[in-house]
Amino acid sequence: MSAAPSGRRDERPASTATGPGRALVAVYGIFALAASARAGYQIATKLDEAPLAYGLSALSALVYVLATVALAGGGGRWRTVAWLAVGIELVGVLAVGTLSVLDAGDFPDETVWSAFGQGYGYVPLVLPFLGLAWLWRTRAGTGPAAA
Repeated sequence: MSAAPSGRRDERPASTATGPGRALVAVYGIFALAASARAGYQIATKLDEAPLAYGLSALSALVYVLATVALAGGGGRWRTVAWLAVGIELVGVLAVGTLSVLDAGDFPDETVWSAFGQGYGYVPLVLPFLGLAWLWRTRAGTGPAAA
């Protein structure tokens, strides 16, 4: 679709679930599973030991699941949900990462976002930047649909 009859570019955003977006969705899916399993285990077996850390593990799991579904959804309202989920993820990893480094006493056990995702090879720190970059790259008026 190169040009609309009026000569304007096609203003529909490209799907977030195509091309490199497929790999991004796969990584988000892996983190959704990992964070959900971790949070489920922590909450079921030792919630009283570190309720803040385990609650944040559950929040990160929810955010990863939502981001995975929204990015896989590809367009429309899912794009808005993806922007929100990935934005919350970025704020979460930066806030929890900072707090866990500055005041480790509040985090007697790790979360996915502790120390900026150190336990996961810092992928949780990089992932929201990649997600936001992909959402930006596939916005309306760019990408293959706009060519």
